Amino acid sequence: MQEAIGRTRVRRDDIDPARAEALAALLGRGFDAAAPLPPFAHQLYFWDVLPAAELGRDGHPARGGFIPDLGLPRRMWAGGRLVFAAPLYAGQQAEKTTVIEAVTRKQGRSGQLAFVTLRHAIAQRGRLCVTEWQDLVYRADPLPGQVVPPVPQAPAGGEVMRLRFSPVELFRYSALTLNGHRIHYDRDYARAVEGYGGLVVHGPLLAQWLMLIAAEALGGLKRFSFRGVSAALEGEELRFCRDGGRLWVAAQDGRLCMTAEAE
Repeated sequence: MQEAIGRTRVRRDDIDPARAEALAALLGRGFDAAAPLPPFAHQLYFWDVLPAAELGRDGHPARGGFIPDLGLPRRMWAGGRLVFAAPLYAGQQAEKTTVIEAVTRKQGRSGQLAFVTLRHAIAQRGRLCVTEWQDLVYRADPLPGQVVPPVPQAPAGGEVMRLRFSPVELFRYSALTLNGHRIHYDRDYARAVEGYGGLVVHGPLLAQWLMLIAAEALGGLKRFSFRGVSAALEGEELRFCRDGGRLWVAAQDGRLCMTAEAE
């Protein structure tokens, strides 16, 4: 496990404007090919394209590739941190260097957990533009009758907007980011195998909306961090909230789905 720390991978991408335009359409926003890309739009690029034989049961790359096999089948994006040094532009090649920065194990309330931290450095025109730390968590399958730990309730107030995500929107975001995780489009798998109540809204899609809200309120972004707390599901009315540099997403039953901080 520790021998994976420091493992490095480099990918290049031409940053096709058509993908950025498709994201703008998904978000219901205008598109200007000459303007800087919105924060977090780099998620649309640097695809990890693999044949079906190299995918795992969940649609992600099979365990044991770049990220070591940790013996736990369920993968989740737990959160991340970003530093924005310069804007990215469509139509210009960029380079993404990924390093495995940490691999740890711990015993959680719901069983064995493993955490992997990836550091992504994205450069364009020879200049570092974005540094992102991506925190992944790996978990065991849920046991029959397993008690789910209580979910924290979201703070009151601060509402900026409300959104519901349909299966079509989840499918479109999966396609744009080449995210094959079946929890976002295979309802039977999400319920029977992973134990969710329905299709799961992508954590990065929630974070994308929070970054847009923060960037508009603060006049741009220098840093942003976010953490997933509980799964947001298809069709739920979600409240996107802000109080200064603190942001969060709350589900319609009041549970906290995501927290974030921006500056």
